[in-house]
Amino acid sequence: MLHTHHPVGEARSADRSAAPRARRRLVGIDAARGLALLGLVSVHILPSWDPETFEATVQWTLFSGRAAALFALLAGVGLALGSGGTRVHEGRRMTADRAGLLVRAVLITVLGLLINQFSPADPPAYDILVYYGVFFLLALPFLHLSVRALLAWAAGLAVLGPVLVHALGPVLPPFGVHNPGVAELLTEPGTTLAQLLVTGSYPGVTYLVYLLAGLAIGRLDLSAARTQAGLAIGGAGLAAASSLTSWLLLHPLGGIDRLLAASPFLGREDVREILVFGPDPVLPSATWWWLAVTGPHTNTPLALLSGVGTGALVLGLCLLLARRAERALLPLAAAGSMTLTLYSAHLLALFLELHEEQPVLWFLVHVLVGAGFAVLWHRTRGQGPLERVVGRAARAGRDRVLRDRLNS
Repeated sequence: MLHTHHPVGEARSADRSAAPRARRRLVGIDAARGLALLGLVSVHILPSWDPETFEATVQWTLFSGRAAALFALLAGVGLALGSGGTRVHEGRRMTADRAGLLVRAVLITVLGLLINQFSPADPPAYDILVYYGVFFLLALPFLHLSVRALLAWAAGLAVLGPVLVHALGPVLPPFGVHNPGVAELLTEPGTTLAQLLVTGSYPGVTYLVYLLAGLAIGRLDLSAARTQAGLAIGGAGLAAASSLTSWLLLHPLGGIDRLLAASPFLGREDVREILVFGPDPVLPSATWWWLAVTGPHTNTPLALLSGVGTGALVLGLCLLLARRAERALLPLAAAGSMTLTLYSAHLLALFLELHEEQPVLWFLVHVLVGAGFAVLWHRTRGQGPLERVVGRAARAGRDRVLRDRLNS
């Protein structure tokens, strides 16, 4: 949700001729992050279905599940760039990177818990910030790995994570609130931990796939047009292959009938709603055939691969577009450079529940006010307010490790 370091890990040691490419790359990454934020805002505020046709709206079809996946993927890209980019830090520098990431994870978790204290019992949105802190903690052991190792871990967890959710979800204690706050953490720490890792809206054991894939992508030379095009083409292919595989499993191979047979409390229309709108609140677990679906927030192997594919596609397209139309991307990029600030403000405004009667109006208010603030702040102050606070604390933790090395 926020970039963690200099836009290009190797830029400080590059020659001056590489600087323009680095700036374009930063704009593309921030623009992709801004698009993910726009997607989340639209999903939170605008209707998910058309009251006349009862079909899913365009914005829901485009962004539900995919926006959160894109955020997590870009978080991994940011971690890679902040730990050396294509030249992975080693030794004490990597230890320092981990210390900074630990500080960042704790602060984001605390911020999310505090914001959730204002969440209504039936929230209009599920806050991802607390989960984000957990994602960063889970990523700590993987920060030093190569692209090949990261992709291998991501592929393995794309299978293992959904299996754990499917197998452990029914036996773990169900969570009481969708947005756990300080009170839930203190009174029900075990239930809250299970929610953050397995049973919640963004389970850490599956969303780690996006972070690891993003880490691998961030280790590539993202300033190269060939890499950018490869991300777009490869991402589109992966997303298409995942959707096609799911369709083959569910229809020609009889998966839908097996789902209905194992879940007599569901009708064919109920299954269709899960495929289009996602589970409410968790995916059924009566049969392993549920792992063949790709609906939003289903966290199945094919859904995870589809999320990685669409995320890579969006990032590749934004990087390519930034090469030719950097100025046109300014509002998105400015918003994408301070998503922690804007997302936090969006949640707090959303919890007031003023948007229910006029969703289109309030969507425009959130988007235009957020983008306007981002552009003005970015031009006059640079880094976003919350990004500045968290970034300084993370750098302090990182510098402490490096100073200890000099003094030893």
